[in-house]
Amino acid sequence: MTDKKTDFKNGFKNGVPIMLGYLAVSFAFGMRVCALGVPWWLAGLISFTNLTSAGQFAGTNLMIAGAAFIEIAVATLIINSRYFLMSLSLSQKLDSRCGLFKRLSISYGVTDEIFAVAIGKGGSLSSSYMFGLILGPCIGWTSGALLGGLFSSLLPQIVVGAMGIALYAMFIAIIIPPAKDDRAVLFAVAAAAAISFCFAFIPVFKIFDGGWGIIIITVIVAAAAAFLFPAEEAENE
Repeated sequence: MTDKKTDFKNGFKNGVPIMLGYLAVSFAFGMRVCALGVPWWLAGLISFTNLTSAGQFAGTNLMIAGAAFIEIAVATLIINSRYFLMSLSLSQKLDSRCGLFKRLSISYGVTDEIFAVAIGKGGSLSSSYMFGLILGPCIGWTSGALLGGLFSSLLPQIVVGAMGIALYAMFIAIIIPPAKDDRAVLFAVAAAAAISFCFAFIPVFKIFDGGWGIIIITVIVAAAAAFLFPAEEAENE
């Protein structure tokens, strides 16, 4: 029992920085979607049941725009498909005492940041450590959306709309640093921006507006980047 408590505490401690980062990002999400008419409690429920950033933002925007269910499902599936690979990799580090139900529960909290912390930890991972690691970010992501929604209801609409720029600033802050150091990332960002511009402003491409546009852009850019910048396999020494 002591080992489980210690593992849980260590996991929670390692997840605190992620929790604080998620709190700020989901706060912007809560303000954004509530400004578009989503109730504050629903913003929190969406964040609690969808512990993902890009897929959640895209899916919520499509729902608000009245997109078809199939568009929303396929778009979020493609955007979040990276979590399949992360989960497969992470499953190899879980200890043998981690049964099927615990593995399915852990899969709920596999995000980019949680995966990076877990995969970088030496040795096998216990379920207690993983639950502790997931708990903090889950609290931060959910409470941030709730607070953002409540905060937006207290401010004039013009102020809420102006603060929505924080969301776009966040995405810029995420993509610029890696794009400066990695040609593949720079290509993906530039190609996605160029195709999105075509879909938004060139009449012949407007048929792909909305959820199908996100799906097409994601598939085209990912396939082109994989073909032009294949990952080099390290040779076994």
